[in-house]
Amino acid sequence: MPTAIRIRQTGGPEVLEAAEVETAEPGAREIAVDVAAAGVNYIDTYHRSGLYPLELPCVLGMEGAGTVAAVGGEVTGVAVGDRVAWQGALGGYAQRALIPADIAVPVPDGVSDEVAAATLLQGVTAHYLVSSTYRVSEGETVLVHAAAGGVGLLLVQLAKARGARVIGTVSTEEKEALARQAGADEVIRYTERDFTEAVREFTGGEGVSVVFDGVGKNTYEGSLASLRVRGMLALFGASSGPVPPIDPQRLNAGGSLFLTRPKTGDYTRTRDELLWRTGELFAAITAGTLDVRIGGRYPLAEARQAHEDLQGRRTTGKLLLLP
Repeated sequence: MPTAIRIRQTGGPEVLEAAEVETAEPGAREIAVDVAAAGVNYIDTYHRSGLYPLELPCVLGMEGAGTVAAVGGEVTGVAVGDRVAWQGALGGYAQRALIPADIAVPVPDGVSDEVAAATLLQGVTAHYLVSSTYRVSEGETVLVHAAAGGVGLLLVQLAKARGARVIGTVSTEEKEALARQAGADEVIRYTERDFTEAVREFTGGEGVSVVFDGVGKNTYEGSLASLRVRGMLALFGASSGPVPPIDPQRLNAGGSLFLTRPKTGDYTRTRDELLWRTGELFAAITAGTLDVRIGGRYPLAEARQAHEDLQGRRTTGKLLLLP
């Protein structure tokens, strides 16, 4: 039987356990995938901790890539032996995963399984943030928190490709170098200075058009204070903890601000939309205009260490488990 990482109770990284699990045959509209690489994401830590409740026991992992091993009777357009990637279904932390066929996207030649697995969830997130949640335009100034993280590095590149001036926040000199390499015009080490003050300085007091904030609790107040009149705060994660309730009058006082909390499912509601986003991402990767940084590779059995490293902010780029 294939090995998987499952949880039987919620808690810290210690609840992750390797176990042999039985994989059923694919249902009518499912496919079985031999997993080559599985993405490690903050949403996995939310599932593990119970912040986002799941029915237990369960196998974690919302993203992966590999080779199709079997297809259900009603599946079309996907065949055994095809390389696919997906995001949005549990079960990726495993040697074999069952996923709905309609969320599997073809992986083109020139994109490795590892890069595909590193692209789907965070890449789609970055894509919808700059193209749909807030349509970044040439000449605008934007703020990206955790600019050396998995989503952050992609956001910097995609915003720059749309002609924006990008300000990033990071914690260390090493992370500053990575953010600048990705194209950030200004980088603020938030451990050394107040990022809101720095943003106002860089923008002549005006503020930025949009803040892309995946940090949450520790940054949202400063993010709101960094916006220009009618600017938008896009909260897409909570690596420091969930944001408490916000009084709408705070948005009024800040200059008729906008606040949104998007999620991937609402920006991939149709297969056409999913294929558009992933197609643009894969095309940019193969053209060499989008670099997906893999910051750590771990054997499947070391999922606990991957979670500890991710939450300890000891990582840059994308973390992968390699079954």
